Amino acid sequence: MTLHIDTSKNNLIYLALKNGDELILEKKITVRYNQAEKLLPGIDEILKSANSDIAKIQEIIVVNSGEGFTALRIGIITANALGFALNIPVFSSDNKQIKSNYDFSVIEPKYKKEPNITTRN
Repeated sequence: MTLHIDTSKNNLIYLALKNGDELILEKKITVRYNQAEKLLPGIDEILKSANSDIAKIQEIIVVNSGEGFTALRIGIITANALGFALNIPVFSSDNKQIKSNYDFSVIEPKYKKEPNITTRN
C-alpha cells in the first residue's frame, strides 16, 4: 500500500491510500496555517477509515513543490520521518529520491520562490 501526501497548497492537505494503481481512499483536509496539527491525525484517520494500519504502508509518495514554504516542509518532513521510522522508501511526486549518508532516502523540497519570513520587533 502507498501513502500519498500533498501539503503543497496553503489551505489544503490531500492524503490518499493506493494499492498499485487502485485508489483505496482519499481525504482532503481544509487547513489554514495549521498543517502540522492536522497532518498526522489525518493520516491516522485515513488508515482507520480504510481498516488498515501504518505497518501496511510499503512506500510514501510526497509532493515536493508548491505554494507554501512551511506547509510544504511539514509534508516532506513527515514523509521522511515516517519513511525512516517504518524503514520504507519515500519518493517525491516527480519520482526522485536522494540517498542520505545512511541507509534511507530523503526528499528535499523545491520552492517556487524565496520564503517570506517576517520578524517581530
